[in-house]
Amino acid sequence: MTIDQDAPPAGSANDAACLRPVPKGALESAGFSGEGGPSMTPATIFLFAAACGLAVANAYFAHPLLDVMADDLKLSRTVAGLIVGATQLGYGLGLILLVPLGDLVDRRKLIIVQSLLSAAALVCAGFSSNAAMLLGAMAAVGFLAVVTQALVAYAASLAHPSERGHIVGMVTSGIVFGILLARSVAGALTDLSGWRTVYIVSAVLTLAIAFLLRRALPHQQRPHTSLSYFGLIRSLGVLFAEEPVLRIRAVIAMLIFANITTLLAPLVLPLTAPPYSLSHTEVGLFGLAGAAGALGAMRAGRWADRGHGQRTTGIALALMLVAWLPISMLHRSILWLILGVLVIDFGLQATHVTNQGMIYRVRPDAQNRLTAAYMVFYSIGSAAGSSTSTIIYAHAGWPGVCLSGMAISLATLLFWALTLRATPGMATQGVDQGKG
Repeated sequence: MTIDQDAPPAGSANDAACLRPVPKGALESAGFSGEGGPSMTPATIFLFAAACGLAVANAYFAHPLLDVMADDLKLSRTVAGLIVGATQLGYGLGLILLVPLGDLVDRRKLIIVQSLLSAAALVCAGFSSNAAMLLGAMAAVGFLAVVTQALVAYAASLAHPSERGHIVGMVTSGIVFGILLARSVAGALTDLSGWRTVYIVSAVLTLAIAFLLRRALPHQQRPHTSLSYFGLIRSLGVLFAEEPVLRIRAVIAMLIFANITTLLAPLVLPLTAPPYSLSHTEVGLFGLAGAAGALGAMRAGRWADRGHGQRTTGIALALMLVAWLPISMLHRSILWLILGVLVIDFGLQATHVTNQGMIYRVRPDAQNRLTAAYMVFYSIGSAAGSSTSTIIYAHAGWPGVCLSGMAISLATLLFWALTLRATPGMATQGVDQGKG
């Protein structure tokens, strides 16, 4: 089957007209060739992945540091959960207000400017002297960390349609490693010289990656559109209303990320308490058990390109449900927890990449807006999971957290099963390798 790439240009006269097909070649004239070509060399893909990994790490540094940040600023454990929540809130606003700009302005310049501003926000976080300043800085860090999604959409727009899922999977694997290294590096630097060092070092690295992006990011025609900025933002609602695959996969994203943050946000608390009493370095290294998620990300895109997206989703969601059984056995051995993290991270990333591969097929001209609409639900789920799980832990301990995670997993699996027939065939069928 060949996926028809004849899609409406971003420059429709009004929001509703954005959904009407246009003659073949309109996407190319609008700067959305989607043919891959020399710009998508292995080195370019690696740069995209590395930049994504560094950007997303900024939003995850706080996960293993909640207790030490809370002690330094004299916050309660419940309020400490708001540090992650503020980051995710900022991320959600960035998805709505920043990511869609990639369908309106020069994506390359937008990515570089966001990277520079991210460095400034990280410096503010590192020098925070009270809770209000820290929460504000973390919200700004999250707001600007959406450059990750701009990079994913940019890579997808450069990729050949038959390889789009694979390219998205490769870039997303960089995001997985960024999350994992964020835990490890944050823990190690905190043990060496305090949590503030984490954000200062990241600011320096973010400046360095901005320089590399300026030199190496491939040029792409500026999108041709008659939409204003506010019209562009309003079109998010049009896309969500008109594209069933976006609605379905956005809800799945909300649930799976609520699931994973239900695990990650309070995880540092039982691991740093007796009987384990792990250091922050050890907690960070423990996160490397989730490296299986990178494998899930890299392979799931390829499976989606071949038409196995629904099967991949079902298996991945079932694995996320099963994973909570060994996770709940933390009191018996930390090895059970490691096994559970391996399984749940694999399922999470396989589902996430499959989701993205499916939604990018329906509107190649609106990839930034599709990404924004989809990832808003990711942010909602992440904020809800991280904020509620610390409260659940405070009142019901680790068993309560695990029961909550199991309930979310079961709800996700049921929702996917009930929406199988509602998912358009265009989003699930394979793409011919030699055609666009």
